[in-house]
Parts: sequence; structure tokens; C-alpha cells
Amino acid sequence: FLQVFLVEKAGRRSLFLAGLMGMLVSAVAMTVGLVLLSQFAWMSYVSMVAIFLFVIFFEVGPGPIPWFIVAELFSQGPRPAAIAVAGFCNWACNFIVGMCFQYIADLCGPYVFAIFAALLLLFFLFAYFKVPETKGKSFEEIAAVFRRKKLSAKAMTELQDLRASEEA
Repeated sequence: FLQVFLVEKAGRRSLFLAGLMGMLVSAVAMTVGLVLLSQFAWMSYVSMVAIFLFVIFFEVGPGPIPWFIVAELFSQGPRPAAIAVAGFCNWACNFIVGMCFQYIADLCGPYVFAIFAALLLLFFLFAYFKVPETKGKSFEEIAAVFRRKKLSAKAMTELQDLRASEEA
């Protein structure tokens, strides 16, 4: 229930980014805790706290926020299909992680969460550069943001082509 009020107050993008960054820091802390566990017995507490923080940050950002964003990125017509695809991707990834984690843990040992940290860094960078804030915006306003980004990228390509033809 807290998330509903928090999303409207803080915004979707900022909560999503904060959740990803918190999960990233937690994954790094879990890795450090597991690597140093044989040298310091108290590192088990670091790992436990990191796991709890990982779950908390997931529930703040990457757990619920994508459902808000997907619902707001698509117009009424394609929205049900987009939500179905998002749900399928979500559960497929959950299934893959659940089925493969033990094998990856056996292979990587205490560095297993470094893989999650690297993926979380990539997700954070993608969200930072590509995901717009959707709080308080209509579908048309969000679509206009994507059109501007597409047009500016196209304009940069055309500008580079013009420079290349002038130099030749």
C-alpha cells in the first residue's frame, strides 16, 4: 500500500532508478560478504543485511514500477498485449533465474552476485538514458518524448552525413 502513495509522490523513474541502484549496492555487498566470509565470521551478517536490503529495494523500484510504466507507455489499443508480453518476460526471467541459480552459484562460487551486480548496472544505465518519467503525463506527452529522442538522433545522423559530404 505504501508503494502506491510513494509512486505518486516521488515519480516512477526516480523510484525505479533508486531501486536499481540499491539492488546494485546490495549485490556488491553480498559478493563482498561471501568472499570474505571465510576470513571474518561476522560477514555472514553483512550478507544477511544485504539480502534484506536487496528485497526492500526490489519492492521499491524494479518490482512494481515496470507495471506502471508499461501501462503508461502504450495507448489503449496495444496496452493489453504489451502488459501480457511484459508479464511473460517477467515470469520467464524469474523461471530462468530460479532454475539456473544453483548451477551458476556452483560455477561462480562467492562471486555469483557479481553477475547480478553487472546486470543491474546495465539496467540502471539503460533506464537512466532511455526510460522517461511518466508521472503526471498523458500518453501523448510520453509519445512526444520518444519522438523527440528519435528525431534528435536522426538529426544528428543527418548532420554527420552533411559534414562528411562537405569534407569529401
